[in-house]
Amino acid sequence: MRRLQAWCAGLCLAAAATAAAFEPFVVRDIRLEGLRRISAGTVFNYLPVKVGERLDEMRAAQAVRTLFKTGFFSDVRLARDGDVLVVEVVERPAIADIKVSGNRDIDTDQLLDGLRQIGFARGRVFNRAILDRVEQELRRQYFARGKYGVRIRTTVTPLERNRVAVAIDITEGKIARIRQINIVGNKAFSEKELLKRFTLGPPNWLSFYTRRDRYSREKLAGDLEKLRSWYQDRGYLNSEIESTQVTITPDRKEVYITINVREGERYTVGEVKLAGRLPVPAAELEPLISVRPGAVFSRKELAESAKRIVERLGDEGYAFANVNTIPDLDEERRRVSVTFFVDPGKRVYVRRIIFKGNYRTRDEVLRREMRQMEGAPFSAAKVRLSRTRLERLPFFQEVNVETPAVPGTTDQVDVVFTVTERSSGTMMAGLGYSQSQGLIFNASVTEENFLGTGKQVSFSFNNSQVNTIYSISYLNPYYTLDGISRGFRLNYRRTDAEEAGIADYATNVAGGEVSFGLPLAEFNYVRLALSYDRLGIDLGTAASSEIRDFLAANGDSYDLFKISLNWRHDSRNRALFPDRGALQSIGGDIVLPGSSLEYFKLRYIHDRYLPLTRRFTLRGRFEIGYGDGYGGTSGLPFFANFYAGGISSVRGYEANTLGPRDSNGLPLGGAFLTTARLELIFPPPVGEAAHTLRLSGFVDAGNVFRTVGQFDTAKLRYSAGVTLQWLSPLGPLVFSLAAPLNAKPGDDTQPFQFTFGRSF
Repeated sequence: MRRLQAWCAGLCLAAAATAAAFEPFVVRDIRLEGLRRISAGTVFNYLPVKVGERLDEMRAAQAVRTLFKTGFFSDVRLARDGDVLVVEVVERPAIADIKVSGNRDIDTDQLLDGLRQIGFARGRVFNRAILDRVEQELRRQYFARGKYGVRIRTTVTPLERNRVAVAIDITEGKIARIRQINIVGNKAFSEKELLKRFTLGPPNWLSFYTRRDRYSREKLAGDLEKLRSWYQDRGYLNSEIESTQVTITPDRKEVYITINVREGERYTVGEVKLAGRLPVPAAELEPLISVRPGAVFSRKELAESAKRIVERLGDEGYAFANVNTIPDLDEERRRVSVTFFVDPGKRVYVRRIIFKGNYRTRDEVLRREMRQMEGAPFSAAKVRLSRTRLERLPFFQEVNVETPAVPGTTDQVDVVFTVTERSSGTMMAGLGYSQSQGLIFNASVTEENFLGTGKQVSFSFNNSQVNTIYSISYLNPYYTLDGISRGFRLNYRRTDAEEAGIADYATNVAGGEVSFGLPLAEFNYVRLALSYDRLGIDLGTAASSEIRDFLAANGDSYDLFKISLNWRHDSRNRALFPDRGALQSIGGDIVLPGSSLEYFKLRYIHDRYLPLTRRFTLRGRFEIGYGDGYGGTSGLPFFANFYAGGISSVRGYEANTLGPRDSNGLPLGGAFLTTARLELIFPPPVGEAAHTLRLSGFVDAGNVFRTVGQFDTAKLRYSAGVTLQWLSPLGPLVFSLAAPLNAKPGDDTQPFQFTFGRSF
């Protein structure tokens, strides 16, 4: 057998010279030698030489290169045995196992999945070049996380049957900390002012929480973009970041960053014009443009003005409108004239509104929430509002909307809402503890979407040291086609005031209610309720003289016919953990003439969320309540008094303990209530927990007064502290740590407060 050609692994061998004795011949047969795992069919599939073909020097070299490119072999040789072509191969070993150790920042499954995508996985052919790429990629990922001291050691262990085991041992090291950031070339703005906008920065007393001193390449890129935007939005059109130097100390633990900027000249706005086809009068579009002649030029204002025009045209049915901003620079006068060129396209109409995913909910339940109508001009605002109304329904987990064009037309779209239903029926039993109510046991059966009609049916039971409640209710949110709701409720409630730390008496209330709700606008709602309660008082042996005197004059059981009227404005973006919008409520309860007692209670609540930044929200809440008797009833009955203090009122003081005291020195409550709170809501340390965890710092103020005339700002109580709210798998938890700021002798303070197992 004569050797035709010898090859060794490596790229240099792909072009090796042929043996001097090589002579072309016609291949009558092909024999494969050295195969273990790779099938002969695979080799024949790749081999470019077939039986009956003539093999010369060029085709032999091509055959060897082709087999090497498969990556299956570490050595390929061609030999001749008469007219038989012999292909001798040495297979690369297969990867039998991959073990990764020492990795904390990168999940093992995620890492192995990434290796699989580049062809390095269990069962694949082992290739040292790919392993080198793996090491380089891992270093790159850790460098991007700021861990420049990472060490990666790979061990390849040969196994029987031409296999190998690969061990990747990672020593991550610590994240490099930013010691200093310098900005060079800035004249118009101080370095301190510019660095305020950065996510990264040198360590400070909050670094353990914000982690701002941990270097990250991605975060630095984001900060540089913020720096560019800062200059561009303040008239410096020609500003640019000329270079960025990141220097790491020899021990790879500290980072120094230097940013070189060139500010250029500042530009102001010249003439501002609207051009193109304007389907909406220019007088209506011009107020949407916040760019004004003579003002400092801002790319941000330019983009937002164009966006507002597009949205306004979208509300008129021009779903595919386009607004181009055309700047005209006057370099000599450093002014920029801007033309907003409007291309509205065709007016678009909605052909059909389609719902998908509502397997249990009837179509009409979704359709009645629509503000965009079929056959009407497309309105982006109405589509958004329709989606919001669907998201507020308690039986949908997620709502997505698409507006595909109708095939064959240029002026029609379909609006497709895809909903993900959540289980609307719940059977719950819970055990909890509250400092104000003690041990709580509750059970409920609720169907938010009874038979797919959107109607609500509920039965609930609650038992604590303070309250025992049985309740059954029914609500039809669309009793009429106009959206008027109607509901019914039957309930029994026993309250032990002594257990609540108020006084030695208990109330037993059995009654029922019918209610109607009337929507006045998208965010405004009026609720009217008529109810009857049979209320009885069980007097304790240590009851105060105030309570005994009231019962002596009015008896201990009452028939109360009550009418309630409440107006509510709710523009919050979410019912739970909102971060923008407001809730306002004005309501009154009047016990009607002819009842055993005659009195009224009024209450006003204003709760507003103001986003300060993308991550921080300021919340302000104010509440005022007032009640009094009328007709034959003198003053507000003691059991209807307002109370303050506790985790849901003025934190840092025990629940229900603020305000007037009775003859026994126990809280009596009062007819006038005022409370207020200011909270700064900040993001949790773990971003993924934003929807289940909320942290805030707060200042509370408030008190209860016997009458309005006794209100005195000097008697208000104040507290400050921090609170944590967590929607845990076991139920909602609230923790509060508050310091009373002006507690007086006799006040019951309670710095740490918590509640578990009830809504908040």
